[in-house]
Amino acid sequence: MTSDFSDTHVHDLVDIRLRQAQLRYTKGRRAIVEALLRHGRPLGISEIEDDAPDVPRSSAYRHLADLQEIGVVRAVSATGDFTLFELSEDLTEHHHHLVCIACGKVADVTPTPAFELVVNEMMAALSAQTGFDVLSHTLDVSGHCRDCR
Repeated sequence: MTSDFSDTHVHDLVDIRLRQAQLRYTKGRRAIVEALLRHGRPLGISEIEDDAPDVPRSSAYRHLADLQEIGVVRAVSATGDFTLFELSEDLTEHHHHLVCIACGKVADVTPTPAFELVVNEMMAALSAQTGFDVLSHTLDVSGHCRDCR
């Protein structure tokens, strides 16, 4: 996944958001953001733990909760109780997910402009029909990945 921002710019934005919430950009929080930047895809807690071995799992969960609260990280539900984490779209780009219901793998996919145009038109129609004020959308497509077919 490409980003409109450099890694340095992402870290600067994370630092600003943490300070606005009166939190510090600790080594543990930075290690988690680094792991998510490096991989460029949703990661499970085990993958984060492997990539940032100096951050204990209990601390990683607390850091992820703080980063979610300030809008830097979002949780992506995979299969069952398994949750993956990724950087928020305003730090990366708008994308959707292909979720394998067999192995839990989540792949990011960037839709074409034509696809997004159709989705946005559908959201506008739903908004007009229901009176619901649509601010954004996400699309998770469930199925079987190439390995699990």
